[in-house]
Amino acid sequence: MKRILIVDDEAGIREVIKEYAEFSGYEAEEAADGMSAIGLVKLNDYDLIIMDIMMPKLDGFSAVKEIQKIKDIPIIMLSARGEEYDKLFGFELGIDDYVVKPFSPKELMARVNAVLSRSSSADRLKSKVERFEGLEVNFDARTISVDGKRVELTPKEYDLLFYMIQNRNIALSRARLLTDIWGYDFYGDDRTIDVRIVSSSRLCAASDISSISRMM
Repeated sequence: MKRILIVDDEAGIREVIKEYAEFSGYEAEEAADGMSAIGLVKLNDYDLIIMDIMMPKLDGFSAVKEIQKIKDIPIIMLSARGEEYDKLFGFELGIDDYVVKPFSPKELMARVNAVLSRSSSADRLKSKVERFEGLEVNFDARTISVDGKRVELTPKEYDLLFYMIQNRNIALSRARLLTDIWGYDFYGDDRTIDVRIVSSSRLCAASDISSISRMM
């Protein structure tokens, strides 16, 4: 059973999230501040952390920094602060998602499921290298080589390529790609998927690009 740590200074919010988490089949534990969360992470293993920002003793951002020094755990930030600056700062720290209060517990659980699904896929691919004719993909190092030459892609192009490899032989809609790779808060043109694929293909065009098509 997956274990979730819920960190928020409001007992009522922790209780609601815990109720929905347990109903969804997760084991949930609580912490009322950042310092307590760090202590629990040192003692226990968690599959995901839901972290508030504004808390006594130690704020969520600072707690995330300290936790990352100890263990690699997916984190969803939960906060009343919905400014773009706060979201960008959180993602720069390496969090996996950002949910603004007030929130829907059902949507939060959907985000939890999505983050854990991505995390599980990443774990399965860790330290894994796949080769397809002239193409070599190193999932752990996040590198791609074509005929022995390194190909540089943007972070999202890497994510898109790796995701399509993980889901090879499956028909993937633009909506699913946007949800699983760009996240629930993407408001751009869904044609961005086409642009990314074309861009990646051009970078690899010096080699046999058909090998990429066959692996997806």
